[in-house]
Amino acid sequence: MNKSVVGKIQLNTFDDLVGGEGTAITEVPLSELHTFRDHPFQVLDDEKMDETVESIKQYGVLMPGIVRPRDDGGYEIIAGHRRKRACELAGLETMPVVIKDMTDDEAVVAMVDSNIQREDILPSEKAHAYRMKFDVLKHQGSAGGNTLEEIGEAAGECGRTVQRYIALSYLSDTLLRYVDTKKLPIRSGVELSYLTDSEQKWIEIFISEFKVVISPGKAAKIKMYSVNKELTEALLREILISDDPKPVKVVLKADILSEYFPDEMPAETIEEFIIRLLDEWKEKGGQ
Repeated sequence: MNKSVVGKIQLNTFDDLVGGEGTAITEVPLSELHTFRDHPFQVLDDEKMDETVESIKQYGVLMPGIVRPRDDGGYEIIAGHRRKRACELAGLETMPVVIKDMTDDEAVVAMVDSNIQREDILPSEKAHAYRMKFDVLKHQGSAGGNTLEEIGEAAGECGRTVQRYIALSYLSDTLLRYVDTKKLPIRSGVELSYLTDSEQKWIEIFISEFKVVISPGKAAKIKMYSVNKELTEALLREILISDDPKPVKVVLKADILSEYFPDEMPAETIEEFIIRLLDEWKEKGGQ
């Protein structure tokens, strides 16, 4: 199995974390299972949750959660927040778990790695998760660039993409929610993440009241004025209400994309991959 060592933390696959064959599985009361501190991934009572509940009712919990003992008693969930909720909805009182002793830093890395490769993760979830792991690895003394690449490798993304998501974590909660709901493009959100809190508040108002969609080009211009300490609310209004140049649209037909990407791959993932390739091409001077 693939493993890499960053600082003092060994990054493991999910199977390594569970412990493989022979690992003790314990039934723990749901009341003793507590949410991971600052857990970045949402647990929603949606259609997928309904499917999980029905599966648990029929077959039980097929994969145990991973937890660690808490100083205050009970256990902190490393992996298994959705399973715990499904158990509650299914009317169970306990859940099977593997109990692991982990440091705070090890727990953060394990929590992120066990969740980050889900297909339905929102940009805000990735942003906070990547930042949590980055902060831990940086705390352990890893170099910034190498750390980004290590995080990306574990999640199947490049370091540059990880860096963009970490930038998003500096957006206000409202702007990050706009990114999740596609009212604000991801690339625009990255540029606007460099704005001050008050400047981001102006952006929130403009998006809410005037329904503007801020293009990456305009976001970059806004960032430039902010960095130079020249951005005012009046200037921001002028930038946002000015006419955009006619956008250039490139349409790739499904039969062409199917030659390069699996049919089940989400459109956002395909777009991120294409942008990553274009970034690499640009860094090489367009060669």
